[in-house]
Amino acid sequence: MDVIRTAIGLMSGTSMDGIDVALLRTDGRGFIERGPFMGVPYDADFRERLKRALELAQPLTDRNERPAELGDIELELTQRHAIAVTAFLEGFGFAAGDIDVLGFHGQTVLHRPDEGLTLQIGDGGELARRTGISVVYDMRANDMVHGGQGAPLVPAYHAALAGKFQQAGQAVCFVNIGGISNLTFIGTDGRISAFDSGPGNTLIDQWVEMQTGKTYDPGGEIGGRGKVVAALAERYLESAFFRGNIRRSLDRGDFAPLRPGEASLEDGARTLAHVAAASIVKSAGFLPETPSTYIVCGGGRLNGTLMAELSAMAEEQGSRVLSAEQAGFDGDAMEAEAWAYLAVRSLDGLPLTFPGTTGVAAPVSGGVLARP
Repeated sequence: MDVIRTAIGLMSGTSMDGIDVALLRTDGRGFIERGPFMGVPYDADFRERLKRALELAQPLTDRNERPAELGDIELELTQRHAIAVTAFLEGFGFAAGDIDVLGFHGQTVLHRPDEGLTLQIGDGGELARRTGISVVYDMRANDMVHGGQGAPLVPAYHAALAGKFQQAGQAVCFVNIGGISNLTFIGTDGRISAFDSGPGNTLIDQWVEMQTGKTYDPGGEIGGRGKVVAALAERYLESAFFRGNIRRSLDRGDFAPLRPGEASLEDGARTLAHVAAASIVKSAGFLPETPSTYIVCGGGRLNGTLMAELSAMAEEQGSRVLSAEQAGFDGDAMEAEAWAYLAVRSLDGLPLTFPGTTGVAAPVSGGVLARP
C-alpha cells in the first residue's frame, strides 16, 4: 500500500513577491487531499536584496559557489522560510511533528539550461535545523545532470489533478502565469507535454514598477485603460523563442523590458498583457493537439486584461479558458502544493520529470533530503 504523507510546499517564484506555503496529504501518486494555504509577502527591502542576488549570480559558473554577499542573502531567505513555516504551523494548529516533509524550492537566481546550469539559493539543511522537519530541496539539478532543461517541474502535479477532465474526454492545458509562463498539456490519451511558453507577469511588473513604483498592475486595471502598440508587441512575438520545434526553459532575463518612453504607462501595460497572452497561444501551437480547456493558475489569472486577451484568442481556436478556481482548484496555492507533492515523490524515488516535460532522456527523480 502506498504511504500517505503530510507535506508542506514552499515556493518563492520568479515574481519575487513572497513565499507561498501550502499543505498537502498525498501518496505522491493519485491520492491528493489539499489543505490550507498562506502567502507571506516580502517587504520592499528584501525584494531589492533578491534582485541584487540575480546580479551576483550572473558571473557564476559553479552552482555551489556563494560569494559572500550572495551567501548572506541565501541565509536570510532561508530564515524567512523558517519563519513562514512556523507561522503557518501556528496559524493552522499544526506541530512540526505532524509534518513529514517540506518541499523547498528556494529562489532561482540563475537558470542557463543550455549550459546545464541552474541555481536556486536556499539552504535545505539550515531550514531542516530551524524547523525540525525533514526537507527535500534542489529538485531541478538531477534533471539537468541527465540532459533535461531543469524546468518545468510542476507538470507531475498537474497531471495528477487532470483526472476529471480526462474522464470527460478533454485535452486540458494548465497555464501557470508567474514571472515566466509555462504550460502543462495532458492529452486525451494521457500523454504529458510541458514547457515554458514565454513572458508572464515579469515584463508587466517591471514596466509598472519603473513608471509608478508599484510592484504590479492590480487586476490589470492600468492595462485595461490602454491599447496594444502593435510594433512593440511584434518585437516580442517575433523572438526566435517562438520559432522552431525545440522548446526550452526561460530565465526572467530572456526578454528585455520595455524602455522608458517607448509607450505610455497604460499602453505599455496593455501591450505586455497582450504579449503574455499571445505567447501562451503561440506556444500552445507546439502541443500535440489543441486543448479543449485552458486552466489558468499563478498571479497572472488575477490580471483581468491578460485573461480577457487570452480568452478571446483561445475562443478563436474553439477552446475555453477557466481560472483555477472555476476549475475547482486554488490558483494561489497550486505551485506550492506541487512542491509538496514533488517532495513526497522524491522520498519514494518516483520521477519528478519526464521526456515530454523537460526533455530529459528518461523519467528521472531528484531532490536532496536534509534531516533535522
